Amino acid sequence: MSHYRFAWDPDKAHSNAQKHGVSFDEAKAVFEDLWAIQSFDVDHSLNEDRFMIIGRSERERLLVVSFTVPDYQTIRIISARRAQIQERKSYEEKSRSR
Repeated sequence: MSHYRFAWDPDKAHSNAQKHGVSFDEAKAVFEDLWAIQSFDVDHSLNEDRFMIIGRSERERLLVVSFTVPDYQTIRIISARRAQIQERKSYEEKSRSR
């Protein structure tokens, strides 16, 4: 993922860190996780295609990151939070089956 550039709204990054305790800088690491699970976010893809990825950060926390890909070189992070129980189970099951 080193060929991608990451972008985000600084105000959103600040409010996300306050609300969820996850910085967008930490969230970037999930894109390097070989076991990460990525999916299309049907519910939130209204004006743009949105995606979600579940993966481990450099701090070994399992995170869920919502993002868009506005161009071929940029990943724009929208939100990041710790994975919930069901998301954690899905990640663990898929990583065991690979």
